[in-house]
Amino acid sequence: MAETQRTIAKPASLQGIGLFTSKPSKVNFKPAPENHGVVFCCLDQESVHIPAHVAHVVKRPRRTSLQFGKATIETCEHCLSAVAAMGLDNLLIEVEGPELPGMDGSALPFYEALKQAGTEDADQPRRVLTIRKPIMVRHDDAMITALPPEPGVEGLDIFYELDYRPRTEIGRQVCSFNLARDGYVDSLASARTFLLEEEALQAREAGIGTHLTEDDVLVLGPEGPLGNNKLRFVDEPVRHKMVDLIGDLFLLGIPIHGRILAQRSGHALNHALVRQLLDQARSEARLTALAGGRTMDIRGLMRLLPHRYPMLLVDRVLEIDGSRRALGVKNVTINEPFFTGHYPGSPIMPGVLIVEAMAQLSGVVICQILEHEGKLAILLSLDNVRLRKPVTPGDQLVLEAETVRVRARIAHMRCRAYVGEETAAEAEVKFMLVDDDSQS
Repeated sequence: MAETQRTIAKPASLQGIGLFTSKPSKVNFKPAPENHGVVFCCLDQESVHIPAHVAHVVKRPRRTSLQFGKATIETCEHCLSAVAAMGLDNLLIEVEGPELPGMDGSALPFYEALKQAGTEDADQPRRVLTIRKPIMVRHDDAMITALPPEPGVEGLDIFYELDYRPRTEIGRQVCSFNLARDGYVDSLASARTFLLEEEALQAREAGIGTHLTEDDVLVLGPEGPLGNNKLRFVDEPVRHKMVDLIGDLFLLGIPIHGRILAQRSGHALNHALVRQLLDQARSEARLTALAGGRTMDIRGLMRLLPHRYPMLLVDRVLEIDGSRRALGVKNVTINEPFFTGHYPGSPIMPGVLIVEAMAQLSGVVICQILEHEGKLAILLSLDNVRLRKPVTPGDQLVLEAETVRVRARIAHMRCRAYVGEETAAEAEVKFMLVDDDSQS
């Protein structure tokens, strides 16, 4: 039987000081319903919700941070590593402060808080990505690779090689771990974040982590830990790199089955791999949906959308995942009325109509939310529009619309259009939801 989704059974909380910001922070973990996902709520930033997803990653040195609009959550990786180890799919994480508390620099306090809260299973099956094709990303001498699972091996297998030779006494360390089989608490959870002595001096000069001493954070000099610190494992640095990697991989949004081989990989490279895994997952989902037929034909679309020929630009809906996501199809033929005047000698589908098709599919997703029945989704704004590939007669345009956020009067969607494996267009679309006077 397929695994079912899981959340925590009761609320839990912890508090401390942020590693980088040196500001106090409190975290409340709360149960969430099925298909909710893991979502951060910035309580002191207008209660903005930020899904734990690679789409919201913002570049920061030495940590993983998420951003939505102007709201940010810093240093999420240790918390997300614990969430992944607990096998949680749905969770609301309320944060008071700009950064999650650093605690002792490990994932153990987060894991213990979640463990104490217990778990509760839902009825909905758990979505999992099984790696089908090898993927490798690299930068300079760092590399990370995703491979299909070994036959008969469940879960996520990770192998990490850390190599500081000849710079420090850390030298070369290797670690392997299976997230489904091995003991996270005994093997990884207590491994702390670390800095080399020169890195700690640079951070202090930059005003980062000013509240910390060598007794609070693991600083490694030529002879080992500084201050009164002692290593919790002989190979604690590589074990902490594994903690970070598990947290970063969780940003895919669903668990991974397969093998990950990493060499000197850091957060930026981990995020790059997750983005490629996400592309692979979306490609597989589109192929499965195309093979599966249709969820909604043109008659069903006409009952939902007010558009009619020649402006109804979605031919059928392949898949609807509640109010979160939909896949649709536009079959582009030479008989389209716009080809008469748009580059008739070399017909190309107008980019604005590709965007319109994506927006119409977004309307189908919005209609799945009951409170918005009887409302029209009126285009309000377009952001990050990219037209990446010409669409010509004979192409099958596969459309994808994902919900970013929906409020009482505003809907924010992220859309893409594909031809085969290639991205033809992408955009973020915002709608104003107004009453449909035609239904009164």
